Amino acid sequence: MTDTTTLDLGPQARIVARLAEGVQDTRLADRTPCPAYSVSDLLGHLAGLAVAFRDAARKDLGPTTDTAPGAAAPSLPADWREELPRVLGELAEAWRDPAAWTGMTRAGGVDLPGEIAAAVAVDELVIHGWDLARATGQEYTPDQAALRASHAFLLAAAEDESRGGGIFGAVVPVPDDAPLLDRAVGLSGRHPGWTPSASP
Repeated sequence: MTDTTTLDLGPQARIVARLAEGVQDTRLADRTPCPAYSVSDLLGHLAGLAVAFRDAARKDLGPTTDTAPGAAAPSLPADWREELPRVLGELAEAWRDPAAWTGMTRAGGVDLPGEIAAAVAVDELVIHGWDLARATGQEYTPDQAALRASHAFLLAAAEDESRGGGIFGAVVPVPDDAPLLDRAVGLSGRHPGWTPSASP
């Protein structure tokens, strides 16, 4: 990421919060572009990652930052309609502190530089925002600064031969002249044309 300390996570966090607000209860069991996640699981994952990366920004290390993402199935809080927007707002606010971007921190049980943790948080918000929109039939236009940062992060990750079966799937080829969001989605291991009806 370039000029990371100038990136405000707030606009993208608010976009994700609005998408969550638009999810009907009848859609919670629906599938998503994340094969192992239903809409309910995805919302639970978003709530968990918002807390984890909020605490990573604060350098408040403990259970929320030490637990690996795949350690347990995401649990959707009963009050998620109030909780998710709140923790997304706290996430954005925590990364407005310049100190969050410096030094080392931890997320998902992994020690990493603050600016890399921020890059991961931005990418999670951008790509999972797309996941949620596609799964629930909502329009999605991510914050452009966040999208550019996500694409840069994913492009660097795609060149890492060790990515294998980690949090990223195999890159889905997308034309070079495709919209930036489609290229980022492809780099994340998803097909830009995914729809619930077209998924297996």
